Amino acid sequence: MNRRDTRVRQQVASHCLHYPDDVRLPLLRRALEEVPDAGLSALLDHLARSSAVAAARHYVEVFDTEADRCLHLTWFTDGDTRRRGGSLAALKLEYRRHGFRLDDGELPDYLPVLLEFAALTGEPGQRLLAGFRPALRLLHRNLLAAGTPYAAAVGSVLATVPVRDDVRPVTVGAPVEQVGVEPVLLGYPTLPERTR
Repeated sequence: MNRRDTRVRQQVASHCLHYPDDVRLPLLRRALEEVPDAGLSALLDHLARSSAVAAARHYVEVFDTEADRCLHLTWFTDGDTRRRGGSLAALKLEYRRHGFRLDDGELPDYLPVLLEFAALTGEPGQRLLAGFRPALRLLHRNLLAAGTPYAAAVGSVLATVPVRDDVRPVTVGAPVEQVGVEPVLLGYPTLPERTR
C-alpha cells in the first residue's frame, strides 16, 4: 500500500472510530473508492443501516463498558498508573512539535486523534502509531471477540501500521496503582466516644 492510500485509510478510520454523532457517510464512502479497503466499508454499512440512537448505543456498549476495548491506547501499555501521565505528556509534546493542537478535553492517546495525526503528518505520525501496534493488536482481538463491525475497522488500521521492534509490550488486564491514595475521611468520628 502506498503512502497516500495509507493516509486516506487512516483519515477515514479516524472519522469512523469517533462517537457516531457526525459521521459523513457519503464523503467517507467516496474517499474509500480511491483506496483498497479492508474493513472500513463494513463499518460504514453498519452505520448507514443503524438509526442514530442504535449507532450511539452500540458505540457506547463496545468502547465505554469494558476497559479492554477502550480507544485510549496508553491504557493498554500503562494502565491506570503514574507512568500513563508521562506517556500522555510525551504524546502531547510530539503533537505540538508538529503544529498539531488537540481540542479541549481530548486525550492524545485516543485512537481517532492518533490516526488523524498520522494521516496529516506522515512519518512522525506513522512512527507514533507503530509504537502502539501491540495495543492495536490487543484491541483488535478484543473487538473480534465482541463481534462488532468496529473490529474490521481496527483491523484495517492495523494493516497500515508499520512494525517496530522497540515498542512497549501490553499486558492483559492493565496495571493499576494505589500509591499515594489516601483513605476516605468520613468527616465525623468513627470511634465510639468514651462515656463520662
